Amino acid sequence: MMATPPGMRILARTFAAFLLVFSVAAPALAQSPDADVALVVSVDVSESVDDDRYRLQMDGIAQALVDPSVLSAITSGPKGRILFAMVVWADHAQLAVPWTPVATAADAAALAQTVRHLKRYGGEFTCLARMLTSIGDDVIPTLPIKPPRVIVDVSGDGIDNCNPDATTRDARDSLIKRGATINGLPIIEEPGRIVGAGAYRAPDGSLENLRPLESREQLTLEGWYQTNVIGGELAFILPANGYSDFARAMRQKFVTEISAANPAPPASKPNIHVIAKN
Repeated sequence: MMATPPGMRILARTFAAFLLVFSVAAPALAQSPDADVALVVSVDVSESVDDDRYRLQMDGIAQALVDPSVLSAITSGPKGRILFAMVVWADHAQLAVPWTPVATAADAAALAQTVRHLKRYGGEFTCLARMLTSIGDDVIPTLPIKPPRVIVDVSGDGIDNCNPDATTRDARDSLIKRGATINGLPIIEEPGRIVGAGAYRAPDGSLENLRPLESREQLTLEGWYQTNVIGGELAFILPANGYSDFARAMRQKFVTEISAANPAPPASKPNIHVIAKN
């Protein structure tokens, strides 16, 4: 029997190694499909959020995920798929749902069940700047792909009471520089209520934001979100009129955000009250 030349043996081993690498990489590629948008939903679970309010938020997100208008927005995109992650935050931020692709009603239903049954996290303070920094450092870098748009949803019922406003704005601006858009869903329990003056602060929290602002509108929670939280391409605010309105607001917000990534958004768009900021 003729011996195999050394050069042929080297070539065969190289080809076998290539096949092994490809066989390992192929499943990973299959698990990281293209998506039209990566959506991070960040949810306030600080001391002001009791068990009933927590449940209204989790159920509201779950209901929004399986809503026909949201599914239509997802499937109408060029890729017909989004990536979803969820962060809960108070004193610190916690990744509650890692990046999960959603392309079908079954995907959405499974994700909704995960959200409904999440372990309850909590904390005392509303450390919004820390949450934005955590998303920029720990969540966005783990994206399996680079979609055309990365959107961070921020919902909560109060201002950052761990940091001065300038720190919150710096964290926001850093996240925008990474290519993210930050949208706001302030939960308005008392319309027109002034925030800041007499606010509950963390022990080391600055009182910088207690200085008078230029207008009463800036002193409301919507105004504070407008000035300190939202930013990036097509950024907007969509308030919830209390926790009981959270599901409605989240559903409309999802449709607006996902449709914005599509060249031909659904013909029927929600009639929402937003405060836009470029």
